[in-house]
Amino acid sequence: MNSIIKTDLADSDITLGDLLSCIARSPDLPLIFTYVGREIKGGYHVTEVKAGQFSALDCGANPEAWSEIFVQLWDIDEDGRSHMPGGKFAAIIRKVSEHVGLDGSAKLTFEVSDGVGPIQLFRASSPARVDNSLIVALAPRPSSCKPRDKWLAEQSPAASCCRPSTAAACCA
Repeated sequence: MNSIIKTDLADSDITLGDLLSCIARSPDLPLIFTYVGREIKGGYHVTEVKAGQFSALDCGANPEAWSEIFVQLWDIDEDGRSHMPGGKFAAIIRKVSEHVGLDGSAKLTFEVSDGVGPIQLFRASSPARVDNSLIVALAPRPSSCKPRDKWLAEQSPAASCCRPSTAAACCA
């Protein structure tokens, strides 16, 4: 694959359940993550999967609570391997879920590093089927002001109720 898939992630932030549902449609296709303008190397590893429950106070003094799943990817070439099939990725997640109990509706964050540079945090788009591969575009996870985000959503109700769901766009 020579081209990098550029996906608009402005309104995209899929859950683990969304990702696994898309993978289930084509489990034998290679699962390729793209980030910072390039593809992850063929020998990448899923080195850790973490589930967390968070409680916080936002900048408007509003209490917040959410579940989040972190999937850590080690971006390396190893033994000339090619990208793992989506089904193998799903099997890794299932094994973790047997021991940890993962919430499929939790916010999904990818931690990516090549083992030299620091871990970077990303959110993911729904997989797209391209050239007999499943491509998941990762974009940096930005910070935000939740009170401002809520206010903006209230100002534009059409924008929040009429956008397509991620599940419908899955594996397009």
